[in-house]
Amino acid sequence: MRRRLRNGLIVLVVAIAGAQLVRPERSNPAALADRAMETRVQVPAEVASIFKRACDDCHSNRTRWPWYSHVAPVSWMVAHHVKEGREHLNFSDWNAPDNNESAHLVSEICKEMREHEMPLRPYLPLHPEARASEADIAAVCAWSDAESGRLAGRRR
Repeated sequence: MRRRLRNGLIVLVVAIAGAQLVRPERSNPAALADRAMETRVQVPAEVASIFKRACDDCHSNRTRWPWYSHVAPVSWMVAHHVKEGREHLNFSDWNAPDNNESAHLVSEICKEMREHEMPLRPYLPLHPEARASEADIAAVCAWSDAESGRLAGRRR
């Protein structure tokens, strides 16, 4: 019994050590000022501050890669979440081709926060500062309503 336990432990340690060799890409591509969200969308300082605190790690090219993002298998999950987050919405590379698409993205930000889909729940225990308060959500949604209307050409 002891021998099987010891052998199992050895296999586990070797597997964990071997997993460290599989390194996901953790990069912060150069952010071009003319591609940033602020060049296409008007964002007040209060809302920009909320985005920086609660969203930038996954939705910009300014990701802060914490220590645990270098340890497998957690590193794989973190890198995957950042890659997906940037593909869906990247504040550093606002690729909306026109004002209607920008209006849609701005509206989606409010929807995701209001439904507590963002920030992701697994992110919050290690980043409690990213938790969006009801006041944060109200500020983002008020901005979203006004800005999506402006972008779509509607008067408020």
